[in-house]
Amino acid sequence: MLTTPHTGLDPVPGTWWRPAHKAEKVWVAVAFAWCLVLFAMMPLWHWKGGQNPSGIRTRVDPRAFYTRTTEFVRQYKVGEDRGLPIVQPPAGADVYLTAMTYQWYPILQLVRGQRYRLHISALDFNHGFSLYPLNVNFQIVPGYDYALEVTPTAAGDFRIICNEFCGIGHHTMVGRVIVLDEAGRPLSDNSQARLVAGGTE
Repeated sequence: MLTTPHTGLDPVPGTWWRPAHKAEKVWVAVAFAWCLVLFAMMPLWHWKGGQNPSGIRTRVDPRAFYTRTTEFVRQYKVGEDRGLPIVQPPAGADVYLTAMTYQWYPILQLVRGQRYRLHISALDFNHGFSLYPLNVNFQIVPGYDYALEVTPTAAGDFRIICNEFCGIGHHTMVGRVIVLDEAGRPLSDNSQARLVAGGTE
């Protein structure tokens, strides 16, 4: 049997114009209702879920934010590691961290159980803030200051990884957050260490 090939001018063969079967209508209704449920739960996930800590995002000039960061370093610097300053602010202080190609500036040294307000921004391109080994991820955008209340709950040595491709040196962009115990001692084993955002478990 010979068939003529269809072109774009010919109607598509099939039964798409016929009414949907009852079972199809039921599943479409179930899927739509579930989408509405998930949409309604988004605010609950944000405020009560814990995986999206609420922060304060404000507009800021990238150079002005970097100036604040360098002043923060000058005020609270306690040492260096491979040319990067280690900064230990007092409890309750505003802490500044700048993402730039291809580093996190500076190295932060915090104390377990103390609350800080962490300000994060980017100097040049979009970067991703991922605190290893925890499941904490943020998008860092130039021109925005993302302020977040944080309380370290265990001592350890954390790594900040950029998880947003930012250029040829992206894989080298690793920063540090050192959390000391209440006596000011470092802890080498950070397998159970956590950094709690918003002051909640």
